[in-house]
Amino acid sequence: MTASDKNRATLQQTGHPGELFGVGEEMWMDVIHKMDEVYSDLLQYEVALEEKNAKLEESQQFILSVLTSMSDILVVCGRNGMIEEVNRSLEDFTGHDLASLRGTLVFDLFADEASRAQARQLFARFGDQGVHDCELPLLAKDGRAVPVSINCTPRFNAVGKSMGMVVTGRPVGELRRAYQALRQAHDDLKRTQQQLLHAEKMASLGRLVAGVAHELNNPISFILGNVHALKRYAERLGRYLNAIHAGVPQTRIEALRAELRIDRLLGDLPPLIEGTIEGAERTRDIVDGLKRFSAIDRDEQQRFNLTEVIERAVRWVSKGTRDNFRIRLELPPQIPIVGSPGQMQQVMMNLVQNAWDAVAQCAAPTLDIVANIRNDHAQVRFHDNGPGVDDKHLAHVFDPFFTTKAVGQGTGLGLAISYGIIERHHGRITVSNHPDGGAVFVIDLPLATGT
Repeated sequence: MTASDKNRATLQQTGHPGELFGVGEEMWMDVIHKMDEVYSDLLQYEVALEEKNAKLEESQQFILSVLTSMSDILVVCGRNGMIEEVNRSLEDFTGHDLASLRGTLVFDLFADEASRAQARQLFARFGDQGVHDCELPLLAKDGRAVPVSINCTPRFNAVGKSMGMVVTGRPVGELRRAYQALRQAHDDLKRTQQQLLHAEKMASLGRLVAGVAHELNNPISFILGNVHALKRYAERLGRYLNAIHAGVPQTRIEALRAELRIDRLLGDLPPLIEGTIEGAERTRDIVDGLKRFSAIDRDEQQRFNLTEVIERAVRWVSKGTRDNFRIRLELPPQIPIVGSPGQMQQVMMNLVQNAWDAVAQCAAPTLDIVANIRNDHAQVRFHDNGPGVDDKHLAHVFDPFFTTKAVGQGTGLGLAISYGIIERHHGRITVSNHPDGGAVFVIDLPLATGT
């Protein structure tokens, strides 16, 4: 008898159905235990499957919401160009739903045969690398051919096999309208910026009218006095010449010459004329500087002496301040710079005016302006004896519209404009607090070549 026969002999049924000989209680307990383990595993698998299914549904819902909210059209197609999925934007654009589009060729979306042929050629040639910003007409639901900026990106499966393409696009009309709106906003911003710059110039100019008027008063008064003297001298010369032409005796002419002081008059004429010319030239220079300062910014590139610009700015500002405002200058005779003297004068006047505003409440307001030339650069330091700049404000001094002055006393654009002007002249401007007190503005500018 074989082992299998013995087993069959052992495992024989009793008189009760399903009952076997030779099966003990321990074997049944083991079977029940195994069944419990299998059931527990099934429950765990079911819970994990439900969680994954919930996440999958959540991901699908997220993707669907993204596709639905996209304003750009989107088409997902297979390798042969067969449409598999589209978003709502494409449905709205074409007037066809997904059910009618699915299974059709993506090339049928284009407006005419020429564009379809071009799309086939592009997708066949560059499908694996992608097509970017290609403008082709699509057929809209109203029958119009609408230019659309097309982008095509290949899609791959987990092992890198090509699965087809994802085509996105945006009507070019929307892009053009957006570009036009952006350009209009940019033009408006530039125009507003120019108006603000000009307004700041005019505000600075208005504060300095008194100083400029005083500056003009000296040469004009000098010219006026010389003209009155020349008028008297002309009357004497006229009387003397009339006597000569009338044939008056020589003795009478000699007496008239002494009476009218003709010899002294002739000696005074050259200095009077030279002084009048000098006063007129001085007036012309002041008016010319005023015109350059008040004019709208121009891209000037000329050689000028920065020392003269600083001195003129100091004269103009100091005339409108208290008499006890002391400005000490230590400047070399020549600081040759290339750029716009008018713009640079605006910078210097802003710094001097700001210094005066800072020290106005001091008992002995003082501003030191010291310039040094080092190698091929000029450095100009403005040090006042005011309270200085609060440390928390140092980083914002050159920000547009930042000001610590009371409302109506400053626009907050002066230093911002000065910063831009210095940068355009390839220089830099910094601010700090002096250890002994007061604020220090330092301007560093490259010298004109060939000095």
